[in-house]
Amino acid sequence: MSQLSASNAGTPYLTLIIPAYNEEERIGGTLEKVLAFLRLQPYTWELIVVDDGSQDRTAEIVSSFAPSVVLYRLTANRGKGAAVRTGMLLAQGQYRAFTDADLSTPIEELGKMLAAFERGADVVIGSRRVDRKLVRKRQPWYREMIGVAGNLLVQLVLVRGYQDTQCGFKGCTAPAAIEIFSRAIIDGFAFDIEMIYLATRLGFRIEQIGVEWYNDERSRVRAVRDTMRTLAEVFTIRRYHNRT
Repeated sequence: MSQLSASNAGTPYLTLIIPAYNEEERIGGTLEKVLAFLRLQPYTWELIVVDDGSQDRTAEIVSSFAPSVVLYRLTANRGKGAAVRTGMLLAQGQYRAFTDADLSTPIEELGKMLAAFERGADVVIGSRRVDRKLVRKRQPWYREMIGVAGNLLVQLVLVRGYQDTQCGFKGCTAPAAIEIFSRAIIDGFAFDIEMIYLATRLGFRIEQIGVEWYNDERSRVRAVRDTMRTLAEVFTIRRYHNRT
């Protein structure tokens, strides 16, 4: 059996999960790029889109890519964390990764993640701070400053050693995904932080990889409001998991 093959017959080597909310303008182009890439790879794969209660044509567009793309729909908008958690627990892949619908991290960076898994990592975290030269299009300065300040608080309150917890490009082995996301509770943007926190508590081997990244000016993240919500969720993570 090839190294880039599923360990069990019928099990995909890789599951790629894309959470999506009201993405009718770009989801079609994103899926075309991702499928073009995956179809050239030597391994088996499945591609899942989790529609987080979209009110536009997102689900209709994703459905047009069946059977190459599997669509799961949440009945209401619950948040990116809920969408990723749903995908991670429904996935069948030996390795399970998620990326943003805007492909801020190009899909070709999957090769770095899979190499980290082959080196023995249980959890792989894409980072914009491992190698700043890989950030091809930067955020506005005020967003970067808010991000740095928020990360300092995260390291002080919850988990140290990770200067970029919010890059939307991460993955887990199947056992790690099940252990982590079956315990996770955060539906909002702090789900990445909870993922890292739980991986650390559970003793999984974590590897950070520098990834290419382009800021998408169409991002729906609102710097101040969403940062405040994320930081509130950080304290929820600490309170909840310190009781369990």
